[in-house]
Formats: sequence, structure tokens, C-alpha cells
Amino acid sequence: MLRRLTPVLLTLAVVVLGVTALAARPDDGTPRRSADFVVLVGAAGLRWDDVDPQNTPTLWKMAEQGAIGSLSVRSAHRPTCPVDGWLTLGAGNFAAWNGSRPGGGCPASGVTVEEPDGIGANLPDQPGVVAYNQDKLAWGATPGALAESVRCSVAVGPGAAVAAARPFGRVDRYEAKLPDDPAELLGSCVLSIVDVGTVDDDDPRVRAAQARQADERLARVLAARPPRSLVLVAGVSDTDTPARLHVAVADGPGWNGGWLSSPSTARSGYLQLVDLAPTALAALGRPMPERLFLGRPAVTVDDRPDDLRTAIEAPADADREAAAQRRVAGWFFTLLAAAQMALAVAVLPLLRRARRLAGPHSPAPVSPRVVAMVELLLIAAALAVPAALLADAVPWWRGHHAGWWFASVTALLIVGGTAAVRFTPGHDRTLGPLGAVAGLATLVVGVDVLTGSRLQLNGVVGYSALEGGRYAGLGTVGLGVFIAGSLLCGGWLAQRVRRGWRPAVLVAVGGAAVVVVGSPYLGADSIGAIALTAGLSVAAAICTGGWLTVSRLAWATMAGLAVTIGFALVDLDRPAAERGSLGRFLAALGDGTGGLTVHRSSTSNFQTLVNSPLTVLALAGAALVWLALLQPWGGLMRLFGIYPAIRAAMAGTGVAAGLGGVLGGSALDVAGAAGALVVPMAALAALRVLDHSTDRTVPDGGRGGGEGGAAPPRGSGPGDTGPSGGSGAPDRASRAPTAGATAAHGPEGVTVESRGSRDHLADRHGGSHDRYGRHGSRPWPLQHGRPGTFSSPGESPPRWVRASPPPASATC
Repeated sequence: MLRRLTPVLLTLAVVVLGVTALAARPDDGTPRRSADFVVLVGAAGLRWDDVDPQNTPTLWKMAEQGAIGSLSVRSAHRPTCPVDGWLTLGAGNFAAWNGSRPGGGCPASGVTVEEPDGIGANLPDQPGVVAYNQDKLAWGATPGALAESVRCSVAVGPGAAVAAARPFGRVDRYEAKLPDDPAELLGSCVLSIVDVGTVDDDDPRVRAAQARQADERLARVLAARPPRSLVLVAGVSDTDTPARLHVAVADGPGWNGGWLSSPSTARSGYLQLVDLAPTALAALGRPMPERLFLGRPAVTVDDRPDDLRTAIEAPADADREAAAQRRVAGWFFTLLAAAQMALAVAVLPLLRRARRLAGPHSPAPVSPRVVAMVELLLIAAALAVPAALLADAVPWWRGHHAGWWFASVTALLIVGGTAAVRFTPGHDRTLGPLGAVAGLATLVVGVDVLTGSRLQLNGVVGYSALEGGRYAGLGTVGLGVFIAGSLLCGGWLAQRVRRGWRPAVLVAVGGAAVVVVGSPYLGADSIGAIALTAGLSVAAAICTGGWLTVSRLAWATMAGLAVTIGFALVDLDRPAAERGSLGRFLAALGDGTGGLTVHRSSTSNFQTLVNSPLTVLALAGAALVWLALLQPWGGLMRLFGIYPAIRAAMAGTGVAAGLGGVLGGSALDVAGAAGALVVPMAALAALRVLDHSTDRTVPDGGRGGGEGGAAPPRGSGPGDTGPSGGSGAPDRASRAPTAGATAAHGPEGVTVESRGSRDHLADRHGGSHDRYGRHGSRPWPLQHGRPGTFSSPGESPPRWVRASPPPASATC
């Protein structure tokens, strides 16, 4: 009965862990009404390194008493041109101005603003821009959604007119330039949008003059601000390439000090441009337009340093790190893909010559030093991504040659990690390096997530705030490494216990990983948690050996679907502003707008598939596994036969990485990151299994030497564990029947040592074989070796003991 209930109990455990991790959400601190007026002040291109107490005293003083943050100005096009930034501000969603962009730059023509009555204005191009955003772009933005949410709005300057124009092009009140005394103008409507100029020159002196001019206009706005007003200052767009982080300051009732943040970033000190429109409406106490705003209202976080110069240095340093990350990440992944492909080519001849064939014409074995060197290189390749993540603990981006500093730090960490794995106890065992590498990778990523994912933000193998896709939790590369590391750790631990306990061990380790990935407090990746649950279910179903039968597949599918459905029901029950990605998608399907989400995901998958170096890494790893390791001479099938829990872990990794990448819109990036860890370790373990695949037994009386009495295989010894978790025999020279063992007749005059009530053939890894050559519950056919000897498909021979010489005509 307990055996029958085990799949049910494991399924329930996976479901409970998954739903618990995904359902709990932190309080987002959505602000209530705090102002009677909102003034949005925009300066295209304004960055934190433009702000200082001498050149921009007004902005400096405002930052001292208000809340500050780094603004990501992502729009529907990259780079975000000034007109795109203003349009995104007014839409509350990723928008872009239509028109040609030669060479990826900004449109050459300006915005036409008509003033037919001297009070308001009209943008004749606005209806075409609205149609372009809704029909041609994947975000479905509605330019003018912010202006439509209030009864009256004011615009000062052409950029502000783009943000304040309603969908049909009308601006309620408009001034081309800021008046000397704008008090009456700013107090005429609850929402005012002011364009104070552009900071776009590369010359430091000219740029400082532009920032000073914008600061003087800001001073006039602050002097004339209405009572109980919230003033938001933002660098609304990029003015050069590549993209940068920009200024965000909020000053008003309830916005005194602290960092700016929002539920859309979930990161203290970071805000998106699409968050400004919801913030304005939330401060005014106005309802959000349904399904139009993609951003979320901003909040304040009270952990900012008291000294403003120290506080400003943090977002300025983040901007420098993000800029350096963009330059370094491309060549790092390119070099990693090239190195792993070169290692794959180097491993092929070793795999072909690892199995020592019988007979006088077999090729000479590869030098042990060469094999040891290749093993170290495989370990180093598997540790490259965790080392690159850990390298961001050192401020390498502050040097003049940031790329070289990063390369040096990463190389040192790779060497240190490889040495740690090499000298770890149990390194000589077949699964020793695999377990150590998986444990190190899981530890690095897990500790980073538990401490706030500080290494992944703007990190080379993390995610960039400039991209605007993720600001907290697990990134694409981190998810792939964590999936592979946690499942391999679970498989390695499960392989060391009895067969019946393996699913429980794997579920315990994998369930903890699901919590880390899916919890909004930690990894904040619901799609990744659902994908990991599916991979964990498959791994738990086959970790005891055998095929993925219909019943096992049914239980695995039920567990994955139960987690997905459970989380979907919980997420849909939340208010619309608090839903996660799955809840928002299901709600969009219900109201008929889910096609936009599918279109965005498919577009993102295609672009990532074509442009990402991780695609090459994933395809190269798959080619090595399929064309070499899974071949009869490749050793991976032999490894899977001896260690079914490792087979389960690798299969679950493939399922989870594939689903996580496709559903998350990152194509093969998750699989490429997982493959960077799994494939080198699979090749190393296959080499070691093949190295012992043709070990022979020692005939009776020849244990001290002679024919068949070869030296013990490398790595064999007391304490070496294998499929059953027991300790293997010391070596072949000592494989004699122990005291109390009984002899059972085997084939052709060979007897089998029997221990207790069961006949065992103890191999080097402690695996149990019965008298018919079966390993566990699966038949293991005996293979032809030398005359008078037998060998099994394991790494080392079974314990055959010759009872009497065979007749002269006997052959094996």
C-alpha cells in the first residue's frame, strides 16, 4: 500500500510546494491619494552624472528632500528617442512614434503642433500614431491614455504636447514655452506636463550648460507649483547610443526622502518610464484605465543613505555598470560558446578510445595526464557561468579597461573553483566532479537570490536595467544554471540512497528549488517555477530506473498541471494591479487581448533565437549529446543504466529548461545556460564510465597477478558509492569470496558469491547484481570478453569466482 501511495504523496508534495511558492506575494505598498495636482517635468537625456550642487542647485535640493531613483526609459523602439519617450509617458505603455529610423537612429522630422485657438493645440499626426501602435507594434499601447484619464491637462513645450495629447490629437491647454510666472497655467488643470529641454551633447561643457538651463526652468516650475502638488522630474529618453539610466525625482506630500521603486521593478531605487502615468493617477486618486497601462504606481523605500552625494553615487554607479555590461556580455558568451565547442571536439577522440578493447590490435590508451587535463578543462567550462556571476561582487566596471578586469576576475574564480572541485573528497569517484560542480553552481545562484539578486542586476550573466525586462529575482541565465544545478544535486543525492527513497530525496531538493525560483520574495519567476515543476515531476517519475511509462507520465503531468492551475486560480483572484504574469495573461485571454501577449512572446523568442550566443551554446551541446554521448561508444547510455537518478535529473533539466525558455520568451537561452553546466559534466562522467567498461575479473588463483589480474581501476576503493548507495569492493585484487559466503552455480562452470539471502555481484560502485546478471530490476546481458571471463555493462566487472577450469571446447 505504501508503494502504491508513494506517487500520490509525491505529487501532492510537489503541488503544495509549487502553489505555496507562487501564491504568496509581498505587499506592494500601492499609494493612496496624496496630492491635488501633479506636475510631470521632463528633460530628455538627463542623467545622474549631470546633477551636482553647483551646476544644478535646484535639482540637487529637490533630490535632498524628495525620493530619487534610476529611470529605465524603455519604449517600443530602441533606442528610445525623445519623441518615443514622451509618447510612452503619455501612454503608460511601451509606445513609439511612427516613421522611418535610418540606421537604427531617431526620426529626422519633428512633431507638428498646431495652435488653432490660442488655448489648446492639436497634433495632426496623433491618430496615425495611435493606429501604428495598436496595429503594428506588439504592446498594444494607446497614446494619450493618461490625458484621457483626467478632465483637463496642461502641456508646455513640444515634447509635453506629445505626452498630453489625447488619442485624437487634442491638447487641452498648451504653451510653446514656459512663461516667466507659470503659476496660473499650472493651477488651471490637475495634471501638467512640462518640457524643460534636452541634454544631448557629447561635449562636457555644452552638456553642463544644457543641464544648467533645464535646472533654471525647473526652478520656475517649483516656485509656481500649486499647493499640495506632486512634482515628478524625469529624464524621459535617451539622446545617444547605447541606452543609459536616467534621473527620477519625486517631491511632494508623502514623498519625503527614500528611494523610488514600483511593483513593476520590485527593486529599490529603480523605476520605469511607464510607471510615471500610473503614479500620477494614483497620487490624484483617479482610477487606472483598464488594460491600457503596463506600468505600476511608484512607491518609496526608506533605506536611502542620509548623505545625498553618497545616495546619488549609487544610481550613477549602476548606470556605469549597466553600460559596461552591455559591452562585455556579448564577447563573454561568444568566447564561452567557442570554448565549449572546442572542448566538445577534443572530447570526441577520448570517448572513442576510452573503452579498452580486448585483443592485440586495440589502440593504445590515451595518456592519463591528457585525460586528467581534459577533465579539468571540462570542470572549468562548467564553472564559467557561476564564476562570471560571482565576478560582479568586484567593481570591475569602474576601471578604464573594464573588459580586461572582468576577464581577470572571472579567470581567477574559475581557477579557484576548479581547484576546489579537484581537491574535494571523492573527486576520483565517477560522480564526484558532477556533484561538486552542481553544488557550487546551485550555491552561488541560490545565495545571490536569497540576498536580493544583487549580482544579477546589471551583471554580465544577469539582466540589465537598460533592457527593461527584469530588475529583480532570477534572470534567464541564472534560471538555467539554477535548474540544472538543483536537479543534478537532487539526482546526485538520490543516487546515494536506497532505490525506494530516491523520489523523496529528489522531490525534497527540487521542491526547495521551486520555492526559490517562484517566490515573489526571491526568484520572482512564476513561469520558471512552473517549468521547474514539470521537469521535477518527470525526474521524480523515472529516478528509480525504467522507462517513462504511461502511468509515470500521467503522475508527472498531473503534478505540473495541478501547480499551474492552482497558481492560476490564486492569481486570478487577486486585484488586477497585483496579478502576476500568468494571471495577467489569463485575464487577457478572457477579455480577448491575449493575442498581444502571444505575439510579444513569439517575437521575443524569434529575436532571441537569432541574436543570442546562448543559442549556439544550446545547439552545440545538443549536438554533442545526440551525435556522440548517446551513441553506443559515447558512454552516456551506460552512465544512465548505472545511475538512473542522474538520468532522471538530466531529463528533467531538459524538460524544465526547454519550457522555461519558450514560455518565458527567451527561446533557447535557458537551455543554453543549463547546457553550459550539464554537457561538460555529462562528458566527464561518460569518460569515467567508459574507462571502466571493459574491466575484467581475476580468475581464481590469479589475484596476485597473471592473466586477468590488471591493476585496480582508477577511483575504485572503499567508500565508492553507486546506484544502491553502498560501498564498493576495495579493488579487483581482493575480490575473493568472503567468510560465510555460499557458492551458487553460474553459467559454464562459474559460481556466484552469495551474501545472506540474495546473490550479489558487487561492482566497483556498490551496485547490486543478482545471479542472472541483472542490475536492480533491469536485465543486464553479459558481454563477450576474454576466454574464461565475463563482464557486465557496468563500469567494473561483477564478482565472478571460478569453480573449476572449463572444458577445452568451452567458449564464451
